[in-house]
Amino acid sequence: MNRHQRFLTRHNGATARLNEAARSLERLISRLGIPASQKEQFMSWALESLWNNFTEQRMNQRIIIENEIRNLGLRFPNGTVRKTYFAEFSLPAEKISDVRLEGISELGLEFKETEPGKYTLSGVPAIHGDFNLTLSFNTVEGEPRSVFSFPVAFNPDPRSIWKDMRSELNRKGIKPDWTTEYVKVPADENGNPRKDIVAASIQGRSHAHEARGRDDHFAVEYCPDSEWYILAVADGAGSASRSWRGSEIACNTVVEHCRELLSGNEDFNKAIAAYHADKENIPLRNEVVRYVYDIVLKGAHKAHKAIIQEAADTPDAKPRDYATTLMFVICRRFSFGWFIASFWVGDGAMAVYDENSGDIKLLGKPDEGEFSGQTRFLTMPEIFSDKDIVSKRMRMTIMPEFTSLFLMSDGVSDPMFETDRNLNDFTKWEEFNSLLKNGFPEDEIPGVDLSDDNEEAQDQLLNWLKFWSPGNHDDRTLVVLH
Repeated sequence: MNRHQRFLTRHNGATARLNEAARSLERLISRLGIPASQKEQFMSWALESLWNNFTEQRMNQRIIIENEIRNLGLRFPNGTVRKTYFAEFSLPAEKISDVRLEGISELGLEFKETEPGKYTLSGVPAIHGDFNLTLSFNTVEGEPRSVFSFPVAFNPDPRSIWKDMRSELNRKGIKPDWTTEYVKVPADENGNPRKDIVAASIQGRSHAHEARGRDDHFAVEYCPDSEWYILAVADGAGSASRSWRGSEIACNTVVEHCRELLSGNEDFNKAIAAYHADKENIPLRNEVVRYVYDIVLKGAHKAHKAIIQEAADTPDAKPRDYATTLMFVICRRFSFGWFIASFWVGDGAMAVYDENSGDIKLLGKPDEGEFSGQTRFLTMPEIFSDKDIVSKRMRMTIMPEFTSLFLMSDGVSDPMFETDRNLNDFTKWEEFNSLLKNGFPEDEIPGVDLSDDNEEAQDQLLNWLKFWSPGNHDDRTLVVLH
């Protein structure tokens, strides 16, 4: 049988079935006693009624499915520009088909069906504003597509609201808005590497937004003749008009003072070695404390007096205009380990971290003022009239070895540690050290390579200090002995 013959066979069969249906319908009409004159009218009414019932039932099925989906309470959460966005939801796959989500292309988002009935909306929003996303799908064949509109908002990237303006101090060449330093210390006579110093300080976003100068300061030095390290960080009070100068005087004064007293001071080195050999010997300990008192505590007091003197020599200036915190440390490696002595007034953080032993030693503690949110400053006269100043502000310790020694202003310590209690938590220091090494991938900020003699670390550290932390936009200073 050829194709034409097959077509005729199918056509004849269909015609026969239609004819049989017509005869059956005629018999039914006759049995019902419908007059021939009203047969057409009846047929029209019957078909219309059936069609109306059919379409109503189909519409009702669509509405039931739409209500079912509406009752799912589907919502799209709001997002933020440049921050990864992800939403997922489910729909009854057996009842709907051809699901689409429109209005997302301009937002930089992607809509996917991950498995039957499972959907995701993800990406990094490119623009901010209020938008409506249109979800549509098919339900019952022959019914129009079901359409739902969902509002969603994408907030602007908070970073975009900050202006980056040069400060007046920078424009006049008085103090740069950022600075870095790397001190590369050569290996010893046996070829063993010595620790290097990397430091960076940057104007905070809140200062850059208002073209205000950087109040933080640091000063670092390695003394080849004595093999002592001296590291200092100070944070000028933002409310004090000349605090930028106060922090500078404080750091430079203590570094100069310590350098002078440590140079050629073999008696101090011998006293430390004797104390290490017999730590239960009180007179030996007192001898070391006496040296530390002269070098460290008197250095801090000298910085205090230098600020007071500049205020006296400057018209219309008062010491409180120079308000600044101060933390500094002197340290030297001996054959038996590291001797470390420090002074600390104000907030921020200063600690010795050793990842091998799991040890963290805080070199003092941040102190608050009379009211919450206040702090103590070097310029306050009561700092040096306190009879307990040695126990409160001075520290000295001997450690066999350590990974890094950190000094940081509160622009770094606040976002990294959040609370003073966390400063004593080794796990928090591990997290901080990991962030320092690995950076912030979500902000495209790489870490800092703290390998030996890597002078590029100073630029890496400056870039690292630009990390984003909501609500933390103060000046940032970090000094690392590593």
